[in-house]
Amino acid sequence: MKVTRRDFILGATSLPVAMPAEQGVDEMRGRDAANGGAEEMSGVFTALFTPFKQDYSLNEEMLERLVEFGIANGVKGFYLTGGTGEGLLMSVEERAKVYKRVVRTAHGRAKSIAHVGCIRTSDAVSLARAAADAGCDWVSSMPPVYYGVKPSDVFNHYRMISEATDLPFMIYANNGVVDLEWDARTFDLKNVMGMKYTGTDFYSVQRLAGRLSKKAVFFSGSDQHMIAALSFGDLFCGAIGTIQNVVPAKFVRLYSLMRENNVSSAAKMQQNINRIVETVCHTYPKHSLRKAVMRYIGMDCGQFRPPHEPYTEDEYRSFSIALAKCSLM
Repeated sequence: MKVTRRDFILGATSLPVAMPAEQGVDEMRGRDAANGGAEEMSGVFTALFTPFKQDYSLNEEMLERLVEFGIANGVKGFYLTGGTGEGLLMSVEERAKVYKRVVRTAHGRAKSIAHVGCIRTSDAVSLARAAADAGCDWVSSMPPVYYGVKPSDVFNHYRMISEATDLPFMIYANNGVVDLEWDARTFDLKNVMGMKYTGTDFYSVQRLAGRLSKKAVFFSGSDQHMIAALSFGDLFCGAIGTIQNVVPAKFVRLYSLMRENNVSSAAKMQQNINRIVETVCHTYPKHSLRKAVMRYIGMDCGQFRPPHEPYTEDEYRSFSIALAKCSLM
């Protein structure tokens, strides 16, 4: 049954939680072992918010609603505990719990990419194994932060994570930089089969793809540049982003329009999306208000964890007035 955002806002729909039958992890993944299911990795993926309660503990019930909301509006998968999902502000145990809950809720209806990036490579390796145990389809990681930022260290970080399981691995290029030599070398690792690229240097991504000796998938990670990424033909198979939490159907429609070569209509949709991006991500400096947009549409995900400063009720009221001027429906 198609469930609209308005249904969620009005609380008119109670969605059942799909419980998986007893089956193996590989069956749950539903992927072709020969190529890691790369051919199924296309379309719109949500960089999922991690919902918290008032005491900052994980809100698993709301997590289920977010997954159901995305699936009902056409997203093909979820990117878990990344930057949007506050992964580095969570414990290893909390992140593993998110993986399990999302996979159980999606029940084969959507792909799951577990971002496992941590300051400690050993923690990232542990999370990769937890993702495999949970039945996630892919593993992903950002480069090391603070320590081990030389290219050779980044390569070693990725190597250890990718070798920890048999899941396909996705590089997370979150700084908009492509290192042709080292990134190509990383793709030589057995399980490295994709990249989430959050930047605008699509030409460099194209150059990297041309150097690879195997099939790989590339996702655009910049919501406001999705149409530009998809204009590079078959280079990008889809997009992963934050605002997909809020208006997933708009991103799904934009993706379809570009695949239909209806660039004019796609440009209008991108313009509409960008007005939302401007309001949610740039007009208000307080980072926590990005998450408050979910409260506005009827799915309160709580505040961002410290060190982010929580938003006040006065700030939320002002934010709501601005959101009312955006076309969210």
